[in-house]
Amino acid sequence: MTLSTTAAMPAFLTTVEAAELVRLSPRTLEKHRIHGTGPAFKKVCGRVIYAAADVLAWVEAGTRTRTSGD
Repeated sequence: MTLSTTAAMPAFLTTVEAAELVRLSPRTLEKHRIHGTGPAFKKVCGRVIYAAADVLAWVEAGTRTRTSGD
């Protein structure tokens, strides 16, 4: 199954919305952001936002066919 944006999805998401989209806790997404392993984000007036397309691309980039050999 491939994730894709829909007309109902906003172009930009808060941390909570992005976490809900990929079924992670907001805190897990924050940890990925701190370590530089999460989706690209922007800071606007001190607030973190994610482009929905960047979140979906991050998920797709994590696609694997096996658990060993990384």
